[in-house]
Amino acid sequence: MTDSSRDRIEGKVDELSGRGKSAYGDLADDDQKRAEGESDQTKGKVKQGLADVKDKVDDAVKKVTGN
Repeated sequence: MTDSSRDRIEGKVDELSGRGKSAYGDLADDDQKRAEGESDQTKGKVKQGLADVKDKVDDAVKKVTGN
């Protein structure tokens, strides 16, 4: 498994976990859980974005080097 694939999976897990925390925060009227959930979702989206960047850099390097 490549680093970018691992980052993408971890990012999706963080995002989904964050959605759950946010939903719990909404139901329990818990502002801290809601904020944690939103933070986790953002962290997950950032990881997924970094994975996309890694893939694009790898593709560019392969084009330049011919590998």
